[in-house]
Amino acid sequence: MTSRLDPRFNDPRFSTRVEITVPFHDADAMGVVWHGNYFRYLEVAREQLLKQFDYGYRQMEASGYVWPIVDTRLKYIAPVLFEQRISVHAQLEEIENRLRIGYQIYDIETGKRTTTGYTLQVAVDATTKEMCFVSPQVLFDKTGVSL
Repeated sequence: MTSRLDPRFNDPRFSTRVEITVPFHDADAMGVVWHGNYFRYLEVAREQLLKQFDYGYRQMEASGYVWPIVDTRLKYIAPVLFEQRISVHAQLEEIENRLRIGYQIYDIETGKRTTTGYTLQVAVDATTKEMCFVSPQVLFDKTGVSL
């Protein structure tokens, strides 16, 4: 998956995919994944993506920042079902003032896209609890992306 927003993020470190087989506890009585569980799938892909450029949650904390999600959106194109094998793709899309990660979920068997979305995270100084209006330099250092 390549970024449609900014060619600086076409580096392979800035995209990832994880495969998940939907467990029983994620589905309702009809075998359809409950909408809130999709965010857990995104989290698995997001964590792997961040680790690829050495800025996972432990590194974020050590750098003096926390990165809460402040906005998210999902578009459900087709249902995901119990025991379905899915591939969750995550792509870094923006880092200047916030961390935007785009997602696409595919059915592994058919290759059809089932879900699209994004998350937005902002840097918050861990000591002062103040939100940063520009991403801290450590993010640019970790990614090697310049303004």
